[in-house]
Amino acid sequence: MRSRQLAFWGSAGLLVYTQAGYGVLLAALDRLRSRHTGPVLPSPADGAALPVVSVIVAAYAEEGVIARRVANLRALDYPADRLELIVACDGSPDATAARAREAGADLVLELPRGGKIRAQDAGVRSARGQLVAFSDANALWDPDALRRLVAPFADPAVGYVCGDLRFVDGADGAGTNQEGVYWRYEMALRTLESRLRSVTGGNGAIYATRRESYFEVDPIMGHDLSFPFNMVKRGWRAVYAADARAAEKMVPSIEGEFARKRRMMSHGWPIVMRGGLLSPRGYDPLYALMIYSHRGLRYASPFLHLLTLGSSLAAWRRGRVYAVALVAQLAVLLAAGLAPVVRWRALLVARYYVLTTAALAAGLWDWLADGTEAGWEPAEGTR
Repeated sequence: MRSRQLAFWGSAGLLVYTQAGYGVLLAALDRLRSRHTGPVLPSPADGAALPVVSVIVAAYAEEGVIARRVANLRALDYPADRLELIVACDGSPDATAARAREAGADLVLELPRGGKIRAQDAGVRSARGQLVAFSDANALWDPDALRRLVAPFADPAVGYVCGDLRFVDGADGAGTNQEGVYWRYEMALRTLESRLRSVTGGNGAIYATRRESYFEVDPIMGHDLSFPFNMVKRGWRAVYAADARAAEKMVPSIEGEFARKRRMMSHGWPIVMRGGLLSPRGYDPLYALMIYSHRGLRYASPFLHLLTLGSSLAAWRRGRVYAVALVAQLAVLLAAGLAPVVRWRALLVARYYVLTTAALAAGLWDWLADGTEAGWEPAEGTR
């Protein structure tokens, strides 16, 4: 029985730490740091100092949105002679390339199907910019987003900058997805990580690197997870520019979000298991703590939940705390099951949490069972 109790306290403690305690720890460390050093906030550079930037949009079957994307980038508050717009078409079966040319892209690459990463690599090889920035075809940037995205590169130690992504409800308010709740917390963690050391993850809607810090990765491994920790291993900082803002439509349903995260994690697990994320080589102690807390434990959370549920079920007669824990876990599962019938916000949040946690394990299963394809399809409802 003692082993069951140890299993419960160990797994439950790690879950509480990774979901809430890690954020509290970062906030405490940030407060301690701010007592000794004032914040250094980069400002958007003036026109004379702005670097030449190549913005690369990898696109597959995006004929419906690519013209809007090009127009949005052309309207940025950034000198036209310092902005190069490249659309890298990854074997698009439709008129994406033609629509991009008509909309005014500087360079349109028509590539064989090889996946998003290889399309981005081709874009970088063709780029003339000192910096290379990346975006999704369905994203829209604020007018000053590029100025604010490049500002942190004034620090020569910065090799990667990720901007802020806002999710917009694309279902006219009728969607069930609760991604916004999680995402706001994620952005708070990212802000603290960036101030303290470097971020542990990015997003595909708005980010940039120096030409010399860019590196090519396995085509099944996305930049969002593989770039930040590898930048740190290579001696760069990877930071978050909260004022460089982009927006994308959110997947309308929780079930659609489960499918999206499952696909993402089929690309993420190879980075975790064989891509070097868990290797401590090249990490200082603080960044190692961030990686193992925010990434390692977060991705292990489905298995920690199963261990907590199993151990509390086995020990519930041994004490009130185990019985209460068991009831709480069963209540969350029941709430998640009721959400499709009774669309209360609390029930929808419970369903979101259960399904997106399950998606982490499902992505691992997909990768181990069938491997991961380099290509991708646009998520349903996000265009």
